[in-house]
Formats: sequence, structure tokens, C-alpha cells
Amino acid sequence: MIHIVFNEADVKVLQQAIEMDETLAGEVVLVKDDYAVGPLDNMYVGEGIEARKQWWRDVLAGGDLDGKIDQEENDDYTTAAELVGTMRRNDEEQIWIWAAQNKHDVSGYYWLLKYMKEFQGRVHILYLNNLPFFNDKGQIFYPNWLHEIPAKEFLNAKKLAREITLSEFEVDPDEWTKLCNESKGVRLLEGGKKLVQADYDFYDAELKKYITADWQKAAKIINNFLSKAKNTTGDMYLLWRLKT
Repeated sequence: MIHIVFNEADVKVLQQAIEMDETLAGEVVLVKDDYAVGPLDNMYVGEGIEARKQWWRDVLAGGDLDGKIDQEENDDYTTAAELVGTMRRNDEEQIWIWAAQNKHDVSGYYWLLKYMKEFQGRVHILYLNNLPFFNDKGQIFYPNWLHEIPAKEFLNAKKLAREITLSEFEVDPDEWTKLCNESKGVRLLEGGKKLVQADYDFYDAELKKYITADWQKAAKIINNFLSKAKNTTGDMYLLWRLKT
């Protein structure tokens, strides 16, 4: 079994869950890019792949992550190729895609589907769509991210696993293609798996509310935004918007 997640923090908690339940035993694979932001045009061919990489180079330029996009371990296309190779070599292998109800996970799911279609019947989705779980204090809550769920709760979450249907493999890639062709920069989750898009400056107006007349570090502005704004995104994207 191969588990796929879309956030680095999800890897650790899922590995902890696997240690508790041998029926979940398998490799945890991370899709690293944030497909909820940035260009999507022609993203499955060389020109589009390079255009997206160049966009990330511009976003990360001058920061702590400058140059990271060109490191081989951050190449999702290599990861996808390795997954396809593994599935073709082993007819018994299965993939479980874990996604919480947020734009980041759902965008990653849509991106990945292109590579999974030939394995219909062996690819499962565990989509935590507005479902309650118990936190560490025993209180019911609705997680926005997988890593918010205690590892022991994954033992219940596994019951949600279901095959991605043939219909989904037909309809969902078409929806993703439409989004890719709109040439927008920001994806937002309306509900379920429904994504809508906005321009690159979508977060700017809200971000500006946390800029004062006094000198401030960019990190403080971003942290205030992330803790108070309804719609948020990655800190590197926000830093890029502050510099733009």
C-alpha cells in the first residue's frame, strides 16, 4: 500500500498511525508543490512545467528557500513517474490518497489524477469532507488539515477509504483542465471538491489591513494575517505579495 499526502506535517502523523495499525502498513509519499497557487497552463508538458518552476523561482527569490524549487527531491513529476512505475510493476499494489477539506489538498488531488487513471480500481480516496473527529482532549472538532487529527483517530478515518470511481476519473480531470485553462493564480475551495479561482492579488486587500504606519517585520504582518484572516495561503506566497 502506498499512502499519498499533500503536506509535510501529514507525513509524520500518518506514519504514527501506521505504527498503531499494521493493516495500514506502507510507504507515505508526499506531493510537495502547492497547486492552490501559481500558474497551471500546460502543466503536464515541458513548457508549462518550466513556466511554473520559473514562477516559484521568482516567488522564493531572496528568501530562505531561494533555489529550493530546483532541488531534485522537490520534483513532483519525478514522484508521479515513480508511482506509475511501481503500480505497473506490481498489479497488487494499491494507492490511498488522503485529503482534508482545504484548497491545498484538493488542488493536489486534482493534479495527481492524471497519473492515476490507468489504475482505476486500485486507487482509493480518503476525503475528510466536513467530518468530525476527536482531538487529544476528547472534544469533537472538524479538521481543516490531516495533521490536526490525532494519530489514533486515523484508525477510524481509514474506514472512509473508497475507490475513486470511473466517473470521477472522467469528470474531475475535465474540471481541472478547465481551471488550468483559465490562467488564474489562486484556487479557493467552495465546498466538497469544488474549486474556484481568483487573480494573483486575491489576498492583497486583506493582507494590507495588517500593515501599519510603523515599521514592521514582514514576518509579523504575515503571522497576523495567518492568525486572523478567513482565507489564507502559504507564507512564501504572502511574502511575495508584500514585495510585489
